[in-house]
Amino acid sequence: MCGIVGAIAERNIVPILMEGLRRLEYRGYDSAGLAVIESGTLIRVRTVGKVRKLEEALASAPTAGRVGIAHTRWATHGAPSERNAHPHVSSGGIAIVHNGIIENHLALREDLTQCGYRFESETDTEVVAHRIHYHLERCGDLLAAVRAAVAELKGAYALAVVSERDPDRLVVARAGCPVVIGLGLEENFVASDVAALLPVTRRFQFLEEGDVAEIRRRSVRVIGSDGNIGVRPVRESELGADAAEKGPFRHFMLKEIHEQPRAVAETLAERIAHGRLLEAAFGPAATDVFRRVECVHLVACGTSYHAAAVVRYFIEQICRIPCAVDIASEYRYRNPLVPPNSLFVTISQSGETADTLAALRLARESGYLSQLAICNAPESSMVRESELVMLTRAGPEIGVASTKAFTTQLTALAMLTIALARHRVADAEREQGLVKRLAELPALIEQALTLDPTIHKLAERFADKHHALYLGRGGLYPIAMEGALKLKEISYIHAESYPAGELKHGPLALVDADMPVIAVAPNNDLLEKLKSNLMEVRARGGELIVFADPDSGLQGGDGVTVIEMPKHVSYFQAPVVYTIPLQLLAYHVAILKGTDVDQPRNLAKSVTVE
Repeated sequence: MCGIVGAIAERNIVPILMEGLRRLEYRGYDSAGLAVIESGTLIRVRTVGKVRKLEEALASAPTAGRVGIAHTRWATHGAPSERNAHPHVSSGGIAIVHNGIIENHLALREDLTQCGYRFESETDTEVVAHRIHYHLERCGDLLAAVRAAVAELKGAYALAVVSERDPDRLVVARAGCPVVIGLGLEENFVASDVAALLPVTRRFQFLEEGDVAEIRRRSVRVIGSDGNIGVRPVRESELGADAAEKGPFRHFMLKEIHEQPRAVAETLAERIAHGRLLEAAFGPAATDVFRRVECVHLVACGTSYHAAAVVRYFIEQICRIPCAVDIASEYRYRNPLVPPNSLFVTISQSGETADTLAALRLARESGYLSQLAICNAPESSMVRESELVMLTRAGPEIGVASTKAFTTQLTALAMLTIALARHRVADAEREQGLVKRLAELPALIEQALTLDPTIHKLAERFADKHHALYLGRGGLYPIAMEGALKLKEISYIHAESYPAGELKHGPLALVDADMPVIAVAPNNDLLEKLKSNLMEVRARGGELIVFADPDSGLQGGDGVTVIEMPKHVSYFQAPVVYTIPLQLLAYHVAILKGTDVDQPRNLAKSVTVE
């Protein structure tokens, strides 16, 4: 979603703001801007489009300042335009940037209009700027004015505010959207993501829900939601400043696809040893919780939901425990029943996904045995608010279309399956076999990546297509869902996924020579049934592309392309391994279509509003 960067220092902070915005480009945005104060005057520059447009504007009118804020906006209220771009200003030189949505902005706007304020934009953010000015006129203190204003807001927000009247500090506030403070030497920084600040600091404080903070060059003061001074621990990030660089790869997405062997190996490291899963990797209370679990409830959005849908098969087949899976935005509003001793599991790359985070907060009040977060961001809200945690160690994922975050989620969820099975099945030999399968995953992913040249050529068949159909069965059906999502996200080709057994119930009507049908066919118990389904497609003239086990017995021919996958892939490994070619296919098709692979239209990396 939107990105925030702010800084206060004795040096010109414009380069710091611009580098921070560049590092937040992966989140998705449609405009960018900054505001700095120099010699007591507020200077604001805003542009529509990519950050490079803002760079060009600054090059033509050089700007400097020692305190300032910057923003990349993804339109919610008001179309993408310069007047709707952040920062927004109010009288007296107040400037504000904002992530999130203010739900009561219309009522506040009406009240402010009656007080004489005039609005230049359609945004909910400008309401907050004027509201801060309204309170500043009455109390004379920027921190107090921000606190008074946010007390009136309903919704989600991360705010950063500067004022000409008080150029020696900036004020930030957080409710429902992340805010991080970066600590320097006689200079300090703020951002919505650690990655934005890695070139200038490795030391961070993370604001908690309801915090308002005053940032000066030599000090940081945090006031909690209770009105008292809050102490927020200083954490040192393990990420390097080059963690968000493409290196030799053309796009972040391609880099991240090829990083998957390492990412999965990192996720397994120190968590499996000598044929056993180290259960304590989920947290100190894990053994006691897992021993009591009688039901599992998984909640997630998007790609993470597909990971949840895969592991449902594992948990029910291996652990013999009932497992439910919900899309977070639906779970929040259906008032679910909670069976006794249910484990609530949230899955998110960022740990700040608004619907999933709201579901977690609801679950904490709903009688679940415990909450487990599967997440890639150790400092995220989801991690901090869950009793148990399994970090996926994918590293920064910049491409909007998730790749390595997905396969590491599948890996972490496979470890969860083993942990739960230990207390239900108590079969040490079976556990050793499953752990061995996990340890083999990085090498199998490497083998799957060798298909890249073959898939590159295969992608040419999609250049003039407008639709595609993805098929799978059992635990590979959610992988077909994920493959279809990837193609939609970055190539803009309409793609649907179905359990192959559902073809006769409607989807077969769509099949013709112009709709490629992509299937994943590991050598498992459902293979023969899948073959029958594929023959139904071929009989209707559909073009088949099948990623198949070499021992599947499937052969290429007229209208049928069979691409051989690594041999001897078990059902426990197949979801991860068969994901790889579908990612590569989506990538190469998008390249041929000429789309923006890393930042597809209308999408954002971290969806921090409902």
